Amino acid sequence: MSRCVIIGGAPITNYEAVAGELRGDDFVIYCDCGLRHQQRLSRKPDLIIGDFDSYDNPYSRTETIVLPREKDDTDSVFAVKEGIRRGFDEFLLLGAVGARLDHTLANVSILLMLEDMGKKGQIVDDYSVMEIVADTARVDDSYAYFSLLNISGVARGITIENAKYPLQNREITCQYQYGVSNEVLPGRVATITITEGRLLLVKVR
Repeated sequence: MSRCVIIGGAPITNYEAVAGELRGDDFVIYCDCGLRHQQRLSRKPDLIIGDFDSYDNPYSRTETIVLPREKDDTDSVFAVKEGIRRGFDEFLLLGAVGARLDHTLANVSILLMLEDMGKKGQIVDDYSVMEIVADTARVDDSYAYFSLLNISGVARGITIENAKYPLQNREITCQYQYGVSNEVLPGRVATITITEGRLLLVKVR
């Protein structure tokens, strides 16, 4: 099945890199003021969702779900739930990381929600690709740096190979984030394994 792409209203400056993540068969949902990215991303919406508190409802022929402004779910969370309801197992969030730290953290937590449900999720911004690692992951040397951050409980049995700063059966807690700015060895592919818990992997271009 195709992937569900959710485009939020956080700033995007490197449109070329972000648009390069899109696939031809993606199902694209624009959330509220995420619609301002439509022209620069050169991608029309398959669905529009929002409470339209930050962008005018375009009243187009595209299917639109209008949300109440007072609600528990953000527009992005609602969009993810709608994508799940429509049967998608893979999600990509764009325009999800910006100046509003509260919105950024809420969007990162969507990756945890998706992982809990057995779904695959990524966030891509101008600088990086973010995903949850709960077992194994690989990072090639096209990325300048990669970081492993604990955002959920305790992660144990962490092993990193083929990187400048290797680890062997270590633990990272939320209180001590020492897995920042590692580097893949030139010409190699770094491998990450975790035996307990999960980490946020941030691959920096």
